[in-house]
Amino acid sequence: MDPLTTVPTAASALDPALLFEHFRGSFATELLVAATAHLGVFRLLADGALQSEVLRGKLGLEARPFRVLITALRAMGTLTESADQIGMTPMAATHLVSSSPYFVGDYFSLAAGSPGVLSMVERLRTNRPAGGDSGGVAFIYREGMVSAMEAEAGARFFTLALSGRARNVAPVLAEQMPLAGAGLLVDVGGGTGVYSIALLRATPELRAVVWDRPEVLRVAAEFASGSGVAERLELRPGDMFRDPFPSGADVVLLSNILHDWDENECRELLARCAAALPSGGRLLIHDVFLDDDLGGPLPIALYSAALFSVTEGRAYSVAEYRAMLVEAGFGVTQVVPTRVHCGVLVAVRK
Repeated sequence: MDPLTTVPTAASALDPALLFEHFRGSFATELLVAATAHLGVFRLLADGALQSEVLRGKLGLEARPFRVLITALRAMGTLTESADQIGMTPMAATHLVSSSPYFVGDYFSLAAGSPGVLSMVERLRTNRPAGGDSGGVAFIYREGMVSAMEAEAGARFFTLALSGRARNVAPVLAEQMPLAGAGLLVDVGGGTGVYSIALLRATPELRAVVWDRPEVLRVAAEFASGSGVAERLELRPGDMFRDPFPSGADVVLLSNILHDWDENECRELLARCAAALPSGGRLLIHDVFLDDDLGGPLPIALYSAALFSVTEGRAYSVAEYRAMLVEAGFGVTQVVPTRVHCGVLVAVRK
């Protein structure tokens, strides 16, 4: 299987970002109805702005679901946030407060009992991804918990599903991030290996290790076969939080990995990357990025809600990543856009 034959160059395909925006549009409905019909966000703000922590306490939400919800509502143009005060926009005050003659909240409540909305409300209130309430997690691996990524059928389905986006983005990443002079790339949680394959094709002297769960690597082996770079690509099974980090890397790639985890796990993984890299080694965080004020943009806010629903993470801003990276001993050099709302944040080990 040649994973990149349909996208031989970055310029040969249209960016399918708009299709992904339509696909994730349902999360706008779920969050808006959850806020109006279940959580009473706008009722709580009817008498004026509240401090962030006060509003969070009244809603009874933990920090992660609160941030996912508030970011999305801000991106929808219903909330404002300034100096730790959260308030309503004129649009929300006019149409989402029941005392207004122009109130439309009852219209949105028509969807209050829909399965998607009820599931989102449950996720917000429990701060657990789908499946987490019964001791399992849908699409991440954590020791001691049931994960679809440990079952061959589940791992295969999810890994192949993600490969479509990767095939569109990987050639652009390889064009934007030349790795001439690098010896070994460690692709942490590299899935199908599509990103590593693209980077290997662009850099003939480069070697790569795709480090992921055993069932995922079964799929990666199919992608490596016939890629033309299999002799420079190692597929190494392991747990990125527990097992020894592959040695000898001068570049580490985290492509769409950190957004699966809450902040403590992100810091832990970044510290492991720092310990594995020499001074001057590069860390590439390829991901989506919220605005630094966490107010949008809307496509990323809705993707954050999607991530929140099936993982233990959310989308982060460059500013949030920068703080984590500095703490881990990195300096941030640049952020370069790729495709499908993604970009690559380049950090250098000090």
